[in-house]
Amino acid sequence: QAMMTFEPEDILNAGNMMKDAQAVCQKFRKKTTVADSINNLMNRQTAEYFTEEEMHAEVCYAECLLQRAALTFLQDENMISFIKGGIKVRNSYQTYKELLNIVQSSSYTKGENYSHLEGGVQLGIGAFNLTLSLLPTRILRLLEFVGFSGNKEYGLEQLQEGASTENSRALLCTMLLLCYHTFMSFVLGTGEGDVDDAQRLLLPFLKRYPKGAIFLFFAGRIEEIRGNIDAAISRFEECCEAQQHWKQFHHMCYWELMWCFTFKRQWKMAYFYADLLSKENSWSKSTYMYMKAAYLNMFGKEDYKPFGEDEIELFRKVPNMKQKIAGKSLPTEKFAIRKARRYLSQNPVKLTVPALEMMYIWNGYTVIGKHQDLTEGMLETLNDAERTLNSGPVNEYLMDDQCLVKLLKGLCLKHLDRLLEAEEYFSWIHTNHQMIKYDHYLVPNALLEHALLCMQEGRNDEAVKFLESAKQNYKNYSMESRTHFRIQAALLKLKSLTQNGSQLLPSTL
Repeated sequence: QAMMTFEPEDILNAGNMMKDAQAVCQKFRKKTTVADSINNLMNRQTAEYFTEEEMHAEVCYAECLLQRAALTFLQDENMISFIKGGIKVRNSYQTYKELLNIVQSSSYTKGENYSHLEGGVQLGIGAFNLTLSLLPTRILRLLEFVGFSGNKEYGLEQLQEGASTENSRALLCTMLLLCYHTFMSFVLGTGEGDVDDAQRLLLPFLKRYPKGAIFLFFAGRIEEIRGNIDAAISRFEECCEAQQHWKQFHHMCYWELMWCFTFKRQWKMAYFYADLLSKENSWSKSTYMYMKAAYLNMFGKEDYKPFGEDEIELFRKVPNMKQKIAGKSLPTEKFAIRKARRYLSQNPVKLTVPALEMMYIWNGYTVIGKHQDLTEGMLETLNDAERTLNSGPVNEYLMDDQCLVKLLKGLCLKHLDRLLEAEEYFSWIHTNHQMIKYDHYLVPNALLEHALLCMQEGRNDEAVKFLESAKQNYKNYSMESRTHFRIQAALLKLKSLTQNGSQLLPSTL
């Protein structure tokens, strides 16, 4: 509940509950003396050292540590809290590693509840390996220095095994896999998630719980990724109707419905859901306000604007609504605030296709690329925007806006298999990068998209060159971390496609 609402009272209550749970686990953990602790540091703990009950207590204790760490990051913003949270995460990770060594030991005797113990270890090891593997190389190297490591394939394998057996963590393993295939791989990657595997994992739960809100939500997300936008809308609406207790599930659906109607270029419906989010949800008020203004920006001159709201006034409200989570401003909010700054002047210069720009930040062009009609429609909107820019007055934002439109047009053209034209647009942005004044994120992202196009054509050496340039030569730009996540995903994909990856990518992998 605390993770869903972000309400201080819920976070405090959750923290107290987790402390109680951890205290229960502590009662059943192995009791150690100082001499035992020193011996354990010098020699790896063995299977004989634990009873089965103590092993289960260790798994539950590791889970409590992770959840308490997450709550610590949410609740406090000072450095001491971050250090405490980090220590909890590391202790949890080390516990899972020790448990894995024990259950894989030939001397370990399986008890009657072994499947539940194994499922708990697979959940922890799989989650850590999968999550860490997605991190940019520079962050991963720092974490490896303090004892962490991540292997995506091994993480997925552990979670698959945990999801495929009857154990108390099977559902959690399934949920994490669904999150990876339908969200993490798209938002933090290049869309390489296995949607068919997600569908296979989801179907048994949909049959068992046909009105289960969380399962209907994932069903909608799978349809959305496949480009079946109308089917996705139906699933998300069904999810909202399935229950009324957890409004946050509705808000998750509103967010996806907003994007579904964006893909269809139905700006009024997209605005409607952005407006609902801004009124009902507290996860990211600045982002919701920005999206409301962005959709009003996309309206035609003759279109009626709901509630008489003015996009300029809405954009001006964006900076005052920012919030911090774990002491950090949300990257999407920082992006929205930077873009909205041009409306703070007395005579603001209108943003160019802001809704379609944010759609790129959330990797939406990978979705519409599945359907030619959606992609062609988006390209038509971008062509109109380009004509407006070319016929309008020269201003300080003109080059930035032209580069933005060319990046988005390049994406549409790539998905329409007009690869040469797409490549020309990506190259044009890099050639003119010194003329960009504000939106410096466009250059590394153009290099990233150029690299993905090269990979599509089998030009892997060129792809590596563009990816290395994007990673090494540009810093301190908007959404930098997300771009680095995508670069890392592309490099991992290249490595899997190349037999001798260590020679091809010496400085990266």
